[in-house]
Amino acid sequence: MINIPMIPALRGCFRSTQTSSLFHATATEIDPSISLLKLLELSIETQSLKLTSQSHARTQRLGLTQHSLIAQKLIFSYCQFRRPFDGQSVFDSLLFKNTHVCNTLLSGYGKNKMFRESLDVFRKMWDNSDFGLVDAFTFSVMFKIVGEFGEILLGKMVHGRSLKSGLVLDIVAGNSLMSMYEKCGCFDDSLKVFDEMPLRNVSSWNALISGYAKGSWNSSVCRLGLWDIVRQMQMEGLKFDAFTVSTLLSSCGGNGDHGRELHCYIVRNELDSSSAPGGDVHLGCCLIDMYSKNGKVDVGRRVFDRMKWMNVYAWTAMINGYAHCGRFDDALFLFREMQCRDDDGPNKVSLVAILPACSSIAGLMGGKQIHGFAVRRELNRDLSLCNALIDMYSKCGSLSYAAQVFEHECTQKDAISWSSIICGYGLHGQGQNAVILFDKMLQDGIKPDTTVVVGVLSACSKSGLIRDGLRIYDSVVTDYKIKPTVEICACMVDMFGKSGQLDKALDFIKNMLVEPSPSIWGALLSASALHGNSEMQELAYKSLIMMEPDNSSNYVSLSNLYASSKRWDVVAEVRQVMRRRGLRKVPGCSWISMNGAAHSFVVADKSHPCSISIYVMLDELVSTMKLTYHNFDFVHLMEI
Repeated sequence: MINIPMIPALRGCFRSTQTSSLFHATATEIDPSISLLKLLELSIETQSLKLTSQSHARTQRLGLTQHSLIAQKLIFSYCQFRRPFDGQSVFDSLLFKNTHVCNTLLSGYGKNKMFRESLDVFRKMWDNSDFGLVDAFTFSVMFKIVGEFGEILLGKMVHGRSLKSGLVLDIVAGNSLMSMYEKCGCFDDSLKVFDEMPLRNVSSWNALISGYAKGSWNSSVCRLGLWDIVRQMQMEGLKFDAFTVSTLLSSCGGNGDHGRELHCYIVRNELDSSSAPGGDVHLGCCLIDMYSKNGKVDVGRRVFDRMKWMNVYAWTAMINGYAHCGRFDDALFLFREMQCRDDDGPNKVSLVAILPACSSIAGLMGGKQIHGFAVRRELNRDLSLCNALIDMYSKCGSLSYAAQVFEHECTQKDAISWSSIICGYGLHGQGQNAVILFDKMLQDGIKPDTTVVVGVLSACSKSGLIRDGLRIYDSVVTDYKIKPTVEICACMVDMFGKSGQLDKALDFIKNMLVEPSPSIWGALLSASALHGNSEMQELAYKSLIMMEPDNSSNYVSLSNLYASSKRWDVVAEVRQVMRRRGLRKVPGCSWISMNGAAHSFVVADKSHPCSISIYVMLDELVSTMKLTYHNFDFVHLMEI
């Protein structure tokens, strides 16, 4: 006879194609109610809807439909498989519905985004009409559901009922209530709940820290900073868990010291030593992301290499870290390694992360390969991936492919989709098409944001469409109430300047509602240089030097301007200022990708192994260009 301890040994069998026959062979020999509970647990663990349905049929056959624990497991299992109505039929068949069964259905409705049904179950439980009484878990589930749907008025009503029943003092219910207020934007109410909780655990502090990490709290709500809250948590004798550390790592930003301290805490407390596959992946990804954002991607790579388990998220985090730091060669190499070593292969997030590397180094062919991979995996309809493909094709010089993705594969377009294709047309000098698309976007009812406005104004500037640019600027400011940002203003200055209206450009700068930034003075500088207005150039350079006193390029450019007008005394003064500040011009760098490898060069560089041959070729090209130039002048002179 088969007994209960033998169930774990059968787990592998239930995962095979022989599930059905093995189930019927063993179910009659095991105690019915206990075996069905074990088998339902196994169906959830192995994600087998078929096994759940078989267990349900067996329950009816054995007359166990009124067994509350079996019904609870069936409801939970069906809701896990996104079959809430099957779970509801199990619930409706019960003559006596206790609190645990009701809570299971309530939670299942919430997981399946069935808000009205969840509210109906809660009301019936509260009214106690053949339903179980509400308990602390009921309220914690309802707070979570209300937070997901953002129904704050209903949330306050549920909060009031919890106060009336006295169950809000429960720690789990209180934590859920904090989270609900935070998700609904009522941060002062969330903080008030925290202050009034008689007992708090790590999850309570995590809810508070999460609000700070998301920038939810302001000085009027709480005058303490994030790290002050962290210190208070430690003073109460509570230790960080993995969620606390991962939340804090995302808040480190440019503060590498806090990130290193948290890394040490992870190692000391062995938070990254989980024996379960993928147990340390989340913290590892957070560490990689933190180090990459602080410019220490090599430290992030050491974290990656020491991870016990690697899944697609770990690979993607490392690829994204390389791309964030401009290490596109390393990102592409790791992406290829991922395809060879990871069984699941890249997902849509991985593809979005690697596409910027294609725009910078791999070129159009690499981008097409990524696109083909997405088509084979049926990921090419994903909105974020479509947006990234449009951007990649535009930057790789293939506007036609970008337009095809926008028209045919991007079935649900958002503001980023429109912005990407509009910026692509602007990048290729097709300003008129950019304006047409912008007008079509407005006709489709999509409200413009700052990014798309900058894109279309930039396109107007490059194509000399002054009238369209002014019309669009007036429309977005007047009709859509978009406040002109520094980027928008820079586009307007550039548009006036390139058209030769330098006085209008300067008047626009003087009347702006925002403080002029280096990009704005840089736009005026480029335009004045284009039209040979040395006075305006000098004004722009001096403004740039005041705003960026440690930028050597501004001093060098200003020196060159004075040298062109033979004002050698002023040139000497500028050079002296540079020497006093210890500034040196950083040499420019160019690169070319050949046969899958990137070759970079700086001024007077001789470190490349083929430098001698390269310079010989350059000398030949210069000689050929000079000869062509002289021949052109001679022919032109003869024609005159």
